[in-house]
Amino acid sequence: MAFFEYRARNARGQLNKGRLEAASAQAAADSLMNAGLIPVEIKEAKGSVKTDIKWRQFLHGGVKLEVLLILCRQFSSLTRAGIPILRIVEGLRDTTDNKLLISALNEVAEALNQGQTLANALAGHPHIFNNLFVSLVDVGESTGQLEEAFLQLAHYFQLELDTRRRVKAAIRYPMFVTIAMIAAMVVVNIYVIPAFTGIFASMGTDLPWATKLLINSSAFFTSYIMHIVVSIIVTSILLWRYVQTKKGRLRWHYWLLRIPIIGPLVKRILLARFCRSFAMMLSAGVPIVQVLTLAGNATGNAYLTQAILAMGDKLASGNSLSRVATDSGVFTPLILQMFKVGEETGRVDQMVMEAGRFYEEEVDYDITNLTSKIEPILIVGISTMVLLLALGIFTPMWDMVGLAG
Repeated sequence: MAFFEYRARNARGQLNKGRLEAASAQAAADSLMNAGLIPVEIKEAKGSVKTDIKWRQFLHGGVKLEVLLILCRQFSSLTRAGIPILRIVEGLRDTTDNKLLISALNEVAEALNQGQTLANALAGHPHIFNNLFVSLVDVGESTGQLEEAFLQLAHYFQLELDTRRRVKAAIRYPMFVTIAMIAAMVVVNIYVIPAFTGIFASMGTDLPWATKLLINSSAFFTSYIMHIVVSIIVTSILLWRYVQTKKGRLRWHYWLLRIPIIGPLVKRILLARFCRSFAMMLSAGVPIVQVLTLAGNATGNAYLTQAILAMGDKLASGNSLSRVATDSGVFTPLILQMFKVGEETGRVDQMVMEAGRFYEEEVDYDITNLTSKIEPILIVGISTMVLLLALGIFTPMWDMVGLAG
């Protein structure tokens, strides 16, 4: 439910102002007319929806991709069986245990009872059902192929879920090794090196550079550990808040695509996602300018989204798809070639889908080899740390043994 501010006139023509809670603007208008008021203006109360959504997500958690995948599969099967949409929504509401989704489906069922379409009812919950989801459902309702729309969404979510799982599995080992290295450095600086500092100081001889480096770094770390921790926390918060801004998000996503090893993989994942959503929407009959808008937003990368949305504006001005795609500078030669061939043959959706399949295979290969690419960097880091400790601790000890002899 959302809050709406309204202006309405009663039977005497007097203007009333107020605020009410309803599933949609249409539902708010119905409530006012039932109360004998004629709506003049109804608008969503600023900040109310976002605050309500954040509060619900905090209490109940979000809706995971796995839940949406199961929801789409069930909806497709039940629609194909000829069950009315309202009964499907009520049935799915009773079979899920996700409280946020249950609340949303309750409001969707209420909106359907008031005569709204399924797409409009789902659009009232953008935190669960994004624009891509709603647009495909809208096309499915318009063409009478709602079960096919949900089947395409289920396939889309399955591919997204598989990609996320493979990425997590690939970075799990490097992440654990990195955490172990950081923990080892902290322990060495706090406990190990200070234990040897007094022994080395009693030698009365000039210490090797590696030993001096270890002693100085340990002294700095132990003396300013709280300052370091606070600085890391404050810096992380400031960076996080900056990334939440439009400019910061755009800059971060631009540099994310240029990080060695990770950047090319991320770009292939995003391009595969774009190709899937673009081909799926275009084959469903969505206008191409709207397809670019939805597929661009589906990438989840602000830099790519900005470039793709600009393509839509140029395309609406009469330019060809291959021309505006080339001018955008974000697509690979393969996708540009697919755009050009698709325009010549009238099969843009099929050509782009082929490009998407190619990049999905590339992503599979890259993810499989991601650990082998990161391992040499980790080995060099660990070896450097061990070598520095060995030179810094054992070299003076050997000197002590030589003096004793």
